Amino acid sequence: MSLSSLFVEKSFDDLPGWAADDHLAAFEAFRRSACHVLTKPYRTGSLGVRFDAFAGAYDEARSVSPANRSAAKDFFERHFVPAKVQAENAGLVTGFYEPEVEASPVRTEEFTVPLLARPGDLIDIDGANRPAGMDEYLVFARETPQGPVEYFDRGQIERGALAGKGLEIAWLAEKVDAFFIHVQGAARLKMTDGRLCRVTYAAKSGQRFTGPGKILADLGEIPLEKVTMQSIRAWFRAHPDRIDEILWQNRSYIFFREADVDDATLGPIAAAKVPLTPGRSLAVDRLLHTFGTPFYIDAPRLTAFDKKPFRRLMIAQDTGSAITGPARGDLFAGSGDAAGEIAGVVRNEADFYALVPRALVSETNR
Repeated sequence: MSLSSLFVEKSFDDLPGWAADDHLAAFEAFRRSACHVLTKPYRTGSLGVRFDAFAGAYDEARSVSPANRSAAKDFFERHFVPAKVQAENAGLVTGFYEPEVEASPVRTEEFTVPLLARPGDLIDIDGANRPAGMDEYLVFARETPQGPVEYFDRGQIERGALAGKGLEIAWLAEKVDAFFIHVQGAARLKMTDGRLCRVTYAAKSGQRFTGPGKILADLGEIPLEKVTMQSIRAWFRAHPDRIDEILWQNRSYIFFREADVDDATLGPIAAAKVPLTPGRSLAVDRLLHTFGTPFYIDAPRLTAFDKKPFRRLMIAQDTGSAITGPARGDLFAGSGDAAGEIAGVVRNEADFYALVPRALVSETNR
């Protein structure tokens, strides 16, 4: 597999704001991936940034901790070469976060909206067991005596298709809160019995994701340029009788599993199997990119994180169904309401610079 022509080699001097970034914070996120790959390697993305080319950087990251930001900057400059991602469309970043909400371990008059565990009849589906005629997009299905069929969708589940199966992990007070937990794929739950616990993605019903923002924009309810998590929530508060009408158009439904909160400063364990680092973990298109790849993101009009132009080294450690394309990313803002206020307004054009292992660049230039 050769390195894609979408990567155009640059120098570190070409990266706006590179010298001023906190490379040590990015290094700590990178090191978590370096340690994880001893257990299971990452799959190489189709753009050709090979996993095995990271070996030298991963070995050093596991054994040596930079003493300061300057040493961390030197680490990345020694092991990598920046390459601008030259996509057909302008690069785009959005934001995501880990909601924190109140929840009950049992259903009550106040807490009536469940978060569900993966059902026993939900199976993975692929070319080996996919029935003729089933949508190729579906990677999950419902096992039946007659064979796999498409799984129940959001509307069917919320109308009771899985009632009585004991799948409820916790109960929330608001359906919109539950929906945004589905969108983010994880949450911290402040339980009414005093516990702090976490739920994270386990599986999904499999249908395509349809965001409420696009639906509301298409209906003329919110101008597309003003669609944010905050404006969507405000619309739902003003139209509680239309919540199901809008949300059921997103047929995809997410199932969860319980997880510990080992370090309150870090986010949930995501697709790259490491805890997400606020402001340093990036969700990418995992079919194109290789987890663990550092990306320098230049989004000068994005100031929501620290009131400065966003120019940061990020590490590819998650993915998402809406994150498609070579210059498309989702920035992890952290956990709780403050992080949600940041993530909810992020939708900015950005330049993407992949940091490609030097060994791979040398091979390509031969």
